[in-house]
Amino acid sequence: MAETAIDYAAVFQALPGMVALLTPELVYADANEEFLRMSGRTREQVVGRYLFDVFPDNPEDSSADGMRNLAASLDRVVESGERDAMALQRFDVESAERPGEWEERYWSPVNAPILGPDGKVALLIHKVEEVTELIRARERAPGDRARVLEAELYTRARELQEVNDRLREAHAHEREVALALQKAMLPAPNPVGHHRAAVRYQPATDALNVCGDWYDLVSLAGVDRIGIAVGDVVGHGLAAACVMGKLRSALSAASLVADGPAQALDALGLYARSVDGAENTTAVQTCVDWDTHTITYSSAGHLPPAVLCRDGTVVFLDGATDPPLGARPEHTPRPEATVDFSEGDTLVLYTDGLVERRDEDIDVSLGRLAEALTRHRRSTPEFLADALLLDLLHHGRATDDTALVIIRL
Repeated sequence: MAETAIDYAAVFQALPGMVALLTPELVYADANEEFLRMSGRTREQVVGRYLFDVFPDNPEDSSADGMRNLAASLDRVVESGERDAMALQRFDVESAERPGEWEERYWSPVNAPILGPDGKVALLIHKVEEVTELIRARERAPGDRARVLEAELYTRARELQEVNDRLREAHAHEREVALALQKAMLPAPNPVGHHRAAVRYQPATDALNVCGDWYDLVSLAGVDRIGIAVGDVVGHGLAAACVMGKLRSALSAASLVADGPAQALDALGLYARSVDGAENTTAVQTCVDWDTHTITYSSAGHLPPAVLCRDGTVVFLDGATDPPLGARPEHTPRPEATVDFSEGDTLVLYTDGLVERRDEDIDVSLGRLAEALTRHRRSTPEFLADALLLDLLHHGRATDDTALVIIRL
């Protein structure tokens, strides 16, 4: 049976309920028939015009706050890329038949994003359900109980919105504190020995999903050896940032005295048992030796480091992978592997925020990373780091925080 082409424009117009499409600048891109009918506006009066030019607040009501509340909700959707359901709103509308006369109206709005190919919000879905008749029906019902219920409904809805606003402010404050703590604990991008690495930390766009990732670079004993590590703590916010700081410092210290990356991760695993919130942390430790031109590495459940060869081929270091911290049998040594490198190759360590996507096989994610590395193989480490963030994080929008270390071998 041949597939029937779907006319999505016709579907949009026939949607039950009031639905409009807005640009991120809050200009109407379209509105369905129900929206126009219920609002008493024509398409020409709506499409192409700024939202609050079409529906301003009642100028005679000094307490009107519908514009402010709706604008705040839509701004949150643009910034976060997430759906936002609003509490019951009173938003009076000027009568189309009687200009200057304002009708008391009540609405239940939901705003949602439509993402473009670059991952940014391209359009906003503004869906509203008018509940004015419900409110009026309660007012017309006999007895004081109906009026009390109506007042309680409206009051509780506004209280819910105020609580949500306070929670958002608290989360925003926590994000600022956690990021400041993260910045203070991560090492500055200074040269290690005579080698300079490009390092990046990209916090997540979502205020609740930051500060569990880290990177570390340290000079090791020997003629010309450095240790490079990245890790990822499960969790978010201040708690994850604190755990991250403890584990990063512990692994940095262990790598100085351990006999190789596997032993350093073993020591970290023992320490992690005493740290609440360290369970299932992933990390990878590498030792780069320019005297022998080798990379020795061990991974605790982390994504494999990548070596970008001079000819553009990419090799993933996946020969020594073990379960995350706290998820492996005791008294069993972690695996360790060593590979050769050529002068001019590039080592790339990263956390999962750089590559992983929901409902996508990890091999597809790693393939996308390999393609990006090959495409930018002639770039310096600094330019390569910026290019990877731009290509793989949809122009800077990240759903998880990302740590990235790149060093030319």
